Amino acid sequence: MNLSVYFNGINYTADLLKPIDLSISLHTGADNVTAWYVDPPRIEPVRMGDWVGEVASGAAVNFRNVYINPHGHGTHTECVGHISKENYSLNKCLKQFFFTAAVITVTPAEQNGDQVILLETILEKLPVKGTQALVIRTLPNDQSKCSRQYSNTNPPFLEAAAAAWMAANGIDHLLLDTPSVDKEQDGGKLSAHHAFWKYPEATRLHATISELIYVPESVKDGLYILNLQITALENDASPSKPLLFELNPQQ
Repeated sequence: MNLSVYFNGINYTADLLKPIDLSISLHTGADNVTAWYVDPPRIEPVRMGDWVGEVASGAAVNFRNVYINPHGHGTHTECVGHISKENYSLNKCLKQFFFTAAVITVTPAEQNGDQVILLETILEKLPVKGTQALVIRTLPNDQSKCSRQYSNTNPPFLEAAAAAWMAANGIDHLLLDTPSVDKEQDGGKLSAHHAFWKYPEATRLHATISELIYVPESVKDGLYILNLQITALENDASPSKPLLFELNPQQ
């Protein structure tokens, strides 16, 4: 099943039967990826008196509660409601779900003990300009990202100037493999968040940031179609499942 895409004067096709999943799955236990000082996620059967909601305990069905924090547990997508006084919901802000996307791989720069993703590095790596989404994979990129405990580790973050450049150049959806576009402890400035959403001066309600993704080593830098899947949850953020489909130029 192929999708035809016309982009920058070139016809491309994408095989919709070959998705590349950028999400990190969640399960019960401490070996989940977590951030922001939250406890591990819990998935456990409902208990009502002597009744336990799992087939293994004698119930007719499995009937479980799920306890997660969208920002602290696994891959998630957020809207400007994450930083705004106004109560914006991702489910209402995100109205389209397919976008052209560029995937780039960057090495954060060392600055005063921090690891920073710089605008100049992004511009050097961009394979093409004009995409609606940008997916950033940071190096090193080993599988430990899928179970890493990020709290109190000062992970890499995005230079505010890079976020401002994205907002000015039509990149509406930013995806990266760190817990946040901003520094873990920045005194509440959240400079990259504000610059990307242009809040509060010219707020970009439709724009999203997805964090704690994982881009497999097998994925090459280049041009893709992004399908950004979220839950119908009225909240500033939602667990998400970003899918990539490689774009191939037609012969």
